[in-house]
Amino acid sequence: MTADATRQHATAPGGIGNLGPGLDVLGCAVSGLRDEVTAQWFDAPRITLLDPGHPELPSTSSRHTAAIAAAAVLAHAKRRGVGLRAAGIALTVRKGLPLSGGQGGSAASAAAGASAANALLGAGLDASALLACCLDAEAKVSGRHLDNIASALLGGIVLVRSLDPIDVVRLPTPSGLQLVLAHPEQRLSTARSRRALPTTVARDVMTHQMAQVAAMVAACYGDDLPLFGRALDDRYAEPARAPLIPGFVEAKRAALEAGALGTSVSGAGPSSFAIVADVETARHVALAMQAAYDGLGIACSTRLATVDQDGTIVRAL
Repeated sequence: MTADATRQHATAPGGIGNLGPGLDVLGCAVSGLRDEVTAQWFDAPRITLLDPGHPELPSTSSRHTAAIAAAAVLAHAKRRGVGLRAAGIALTVRKGLPLSGGQGGSAASAAAGASAANALLGAGLDASALLACCLDAEAKVSGRHLDNIASALLGGIVLVRSLDPIDVVRLPTPSGLQLVLAHPEQRLSTARSRRALPTTVARDVMTHQMAQVAAMVAACYGDDLPLFGRALDDRYAEPARAPLIPGFVEAKRAALEAGALGTSVSGAGPSSFAIVADVETARHVALAMQAAYDGLGIACSTRLATVDQDGTIVRAL
C-alpha cells in the first residue's frame, strides 16, 4: 500500500500526566495548545528533521521525539512491505506547548510525528502500534510511560493498564469538568522531577494512592465530578516535587479557597492544574492562582481549558 498525498499534517494536544495520584497510569488531554508536525517525502534516507520547532530543541533526528516516533513508524512500515515514494521522510515541527512545562509537550510531538508519518506512508498502523512507536520516543527522552502519549493520541482521559503488552482504556469524562492550568515562568525537566521521587513507598501511602486512582475511575464512570475532585489527592509524587516548584503550595491553597474541587502538579511540573465545575468558578480560580504567584514575585500565565476529546488530528496538505 502506498500513500497518495505528498504532505501530511498532524496536530496533537498537550495533556496532564498522572492526574494527581495516577503516576504514569492516568492522563488527560487538554484543549487549546497543540504541537504540529508536517511530514513530506524526502530524497535523503530515513528521517530528516527540517525544523525542530524551537531553537532549544534537538535538531538531530535521533534526539527529537517527533522524529524518533516517525522513524519507528517508518521501520514498522518497511517490515510490512509498505512501498516508499522517496528514500525517506522530512519533518517540520511547530511547537505550541511549553518546553519542560509539565504539559505533555514531548508526548504531543511524538504523537503528531508518528501520526503524520503513518498517514504519509499509508501504513495503516492502528492505535496500539502507534502508541508503541511513540513509547520508543518518550523512553529515550523522558522515560518509559504512556499516560501523556495515550491522551495526546487518543484524546480524553485515559488509564494505562499495562505497557507490556500495551493496554490503554479511554475513560468517560465527568460532566461539567473544567480545567485551569497555571504555568510559572520556570522549566523543570522530567528527568530531574523523577529523580525527586522516593524510591520506597510506605504501605499506607501505597494503599491511599490505589484508593484515589480507583475513586477517579469510579467517578468517570459514575459521572461524579465532586468525587473526581476529592480523589485528586496525591501523597507520593506531589510532596516530593512541590519543593522544586516555588509558589505551587501557595497557588494550590488559593485555588481550593477560590472553589476548585481539586488541584495538583501537572505531569512532572512546573505547571499545576485545578479541576473546576463551571466556567465562572474557573475564572475565579485562575485569577486566584495568578495572584498567588504574583504575590511571590513569580511570573506565571494561566489558561482555562476542557478535556480535549479529539486527540491527534491528521489531514493531507
